[in-house]
Amino acid sequence: MQGKMSLVVASRNKGKTAEIRDLLKDFPILIKNLDDFGPIPEVPEDGDTFDENAYKKAGFAARILGYPALADDSGLVVESLGGRPGVHSARYAGAHATDEERCLKLLEELGDNTNRKAAFECVISIAVPTGAALTYEGRCEGRITTRPEGTNGFGYDPIFYSLEYQKTFAQLTMEEKSRISHRGKALREVVSEFQKVLIWIRQQMPIPEKFDCKR
Repeated sequence: MQGKMSLVVASRNKGKTAEIRDLLKDFPILIKNLDDFGPIPEVPEDGDTFDENAYKKAGFAARILGYPALADDSGLVVESLGGRPGVHSARYAGAHATDEERCLKLLEELGDNTNRKAAFECVISIAVPTGAALTYEGRCEGRITTRPEGTNGFGYDPIFYSLEYQKTFAQLTMEEKSRISHRGKALREVVSEFQKVLIWIRQQMPIPEKFDCKR
């Protein structure tokens, strides 16, 4: 009988780790994150797509640590801004800007534009030390409001209006948001296929060689 397999969440975010651990609690898997290991260099998220950045983080952690690793990258895509802020969502108003400053910058740039279509996108990458990876995606359609509304959530939630609930993400409960969010959709896709993912990981992981000790 095989023991539990370790999977590293390539993040130090305790909330994200706890969420993934809860989602995968029925599988024979031990969830770790980067805090369970020594100092690890930061991976520059300089890819042109969410897919590239997610794979860079998962692939790097898997190669360095020798375990399969999971990472995600996500952001806000606004149609009339040519897809911006996109992969630069977290740094859109500067490296040290607050969530409020990012929201206000986006509203200022949109101005009176009547096309306020937007979507949150998320890509999850599960990589093994050999470099192979699986990719899962989630997308949530909505539109940008004219002013921030609501106090829940984080990031661009106060200005992202959910078409399903007719409220901003910041006006939703955590349960409502996870039901329709880009990240929630991508994670549920991972969970629905996780039995196959486990088989794939076992097939991809290098098998330790055994040597006879001879005197």
